[in-house]
Amino acid sequence: MNPRFAAIAQIQARAPMKPIDKSKRPSEIFAENVFSRGKRKQFLSREAFQELEACIEQRRTLDRNIAEPVANAIKAWAMDMGATHYTHWFQPLTGRTAEKHDSFLELSDGEAIDKFSGEELSQQEPDASAFPSGGLRTTFEARGYTAWDCSSPVFIFETTYGITLCIPTIFVSYTGQALDYKLPLLRSISRLDKAAVAVCNYFDKKVKRVNPTLGIEQEYFLIDRNFYELRPDLILTGRTVLGASSARGQQLEDHYFGSIHERVFAFMNELELDCHRLGIPLKTRHNEVAPSQFECSPRYEPINVAIDHGLMMMDLIDRTARKHHLAALLHEKPFDGINGSGKHNNWSLETDTGVNLLSPGADPQQNLMFLIFFVSVIRGIHEHADLLRASIASLGNDLRLGANEAPPKIISVYIGSLLSKVLEDIENPPRRKKNENISELMHLGISEIPELLLDNTDSNRISPIAFTGNKFEFRAVGASMNSSGPMTIFNTIVARQLENFQRRVDRKINRGRNLESAILDVIRDYIIAGKKILFEGDGYSESWKQQARERGLTDPGLTPFALDVYLNDKSRALFSATEVYSTPEIQARYEVSMNEYLNRVRIEVSIIRELAMTKVIPASIKYQKDLLKNISLMKQAGLEQYIVSVEGIAIEISECIKNVINSCEEMEKAGRKAERSPGLREIAASYAERVIPTFQEVRKNIDHLEGMIDDDYWTLPKYREMLFVK
Repeated sequence: MNPRFAAIAQIQARAPMKPIDKSKRPSEIFAENVFSRGKRKQFLSREAFQELEACIEQRRTLDRNIAEPVANAIKAWAMDMGATHYTHWFQPLTGRTAEKHDSFLELSDGEAIDKFSGEELSQQEPDASAFPSGGLRTTFEARGYTAWDCSSPVFIFETTYGITLCIPTIFVSYTGQALDYKLPLLRSISRLDKAAVAVCNYFDKKVKRVNPTLGIEQEYFLIDRNFYELRPDLILTGRTVLGASSARGQQLEDHYFGSIHERVFAFMNELELDCHRLGIPLKTRHNEVAPSQFECSPRYEPINVAIDHGLMMMDLIDRTARKHHLAALLHEKPFDGINGSGKHNNWSLETDTGVNLLSPGADPQQNLMFLIFFVSVIRGIHEHADLLRASIASLGNDLRLGANEAPPKIISVYIGSLLSKVLEDIENPPRRKKNENISELMHLGISEIPELLLDNTDSNRISPIAFTGNKFEFRAVGASMNSSGPMTIFNTIVARQLENFQRRVDRKINRGRNLESAILDVIRDYIIAGKKILFEGDGYSESWKQQARERGLTDPGLTPFALDVYLNDKSRALFSATEVYSTPEIQARYEVSMNEYLNRVRIEVSIIRELAMTKVIPASIKYQKDLLKNISLMKQAGLEQYIVSVEGIAIEISECIKNVINSCEEMEKAGRKAERSPGLREIAASYAERVIPTFQEVRKNIDHLEGMIDDDYWTLPKYREMLFVK
């Protein structure tokens, strides 16, 4: 039997999954697998508890004197939960997470004991040579260290076959260079915290800490695992490199927020249960726009915790899908011609006094503070739009951005017509009377803002970055990405603008300006300097591309060209001034990203050719052979007058086969030429410019054949089956 048909028959005969236990409310199971504050208080002495809480609050390293009792308490809790092993859970430059499991088992005088020391909690030494490092480490310099980030909760990860204690950590080289995504993120948080507190203290001296917060909306596709395992391209690349569009896609607009299929509902229920047990505050689940596309969203949290939870959730999505005989596709563009998947990052700032700095307040001073942070974000995005673009550059995002409701590649900010008018009025204030001072004018105008903002900010679905009432939503981040990279850049550029803001205000005050006048002057300057990044219209239109060029906003193009900005003088100066990345660290990230892009393209070249030669052409030849037999039989039956139409099909198949072979040869020829380029960047650029365009020519002919070949001969699952057969 055709394996496609066998897969469909198996899907139709599959027994429903047994329902999971939902007898407990979410609030009863929430964070039961987390060493939460309540558990810390339960298992630790008063002194140890207070010291650990201070370390978490102040984002500092745990004192070695207290590490031992903390380790004992964590071990006692973890073993009560059934854990047998522990791991330092970290974020290498692969984009996902890594873990090396060690047993609690130790031998003491020949006797087996369970042991977990403060040193083992605080630090481990995994082999660093096998992870991408961009030259920071070599094979003969293998030593690397993981160190506990105590601001991110320790948790238990439970599978059918074992329970492991997971300790979120940073990952550094022997020389202290960051080999991961988390350490630069923590540096950016610290820098932003300090800069934001200084500005807040103009208005409220009680503010001692400002935390960037994040809520991550994760989009993904679900298809039956039988189909997935029949598609080598999905297995190896995460996307379909060939496949004719289904007659029905998303054009009926009936999937978005539609009724959730029972099988998907079962998957979502189990995912939600597992997330809640791990303290992930998953709040929303729904159908997305494309068929078989879905989204889940947690509530906002401190940014490093939110990103840890986002990575845990990606792992859970994959694991839970497998349990339900599904495959979760987190690639940015798994299917051609329909919406791709993003990871919308909703970013804001919150003080330790409970104030959201991107939400207007009830009085003019709170409005003024809101405006400082609001315009500083906009100014920062304008100054470093190219860096933000580089931070979300990847082969998958190259396919996604700029079509099917995905943001365009040109970075812009949408704030809505109301806020645009507010900024315009501040930039060009109404003419005032001779004796009316600027402070009084500010109170008269700006005090109206709170009644208008929250419910009057419209939506623009395709804007790369949008202000949505009390947060900025960075929508261009790809679904498969670790949010640490883009959000480290976001934190850094805002921190730098706030530092500049404070310096300029202080300078004006020292020259005799009062506080409010000085602040409003700098706000006005920031509006003027950053307003070119604001755009309210259709980001897909040719008129916007022209207008963007006139504003000095450009699309750097595909990933190899977008990444160049990491190494220019402006970026180096930013990272040096903020101490978020050292020069070797940013060079390393550039090389890692370029290498990943290049290797992914090479894999796609190989799998496209393999599918063409081992699946598509043999199926086409078999069908053509039967057509020719049919022509012979028609001649014997005296049906010559009808032969010409069947011969036409056979000829068309021959033409397509020839075109597939020729286009594969052109693709490989372009690849060989690219490999002869003199350096990593040049090789990647050559693949982007010369090899990737040949993919479409190969695909065009293969997809045409798919529409001609008898269904019995085509063994690769089709779009209509993968997207619609549940």
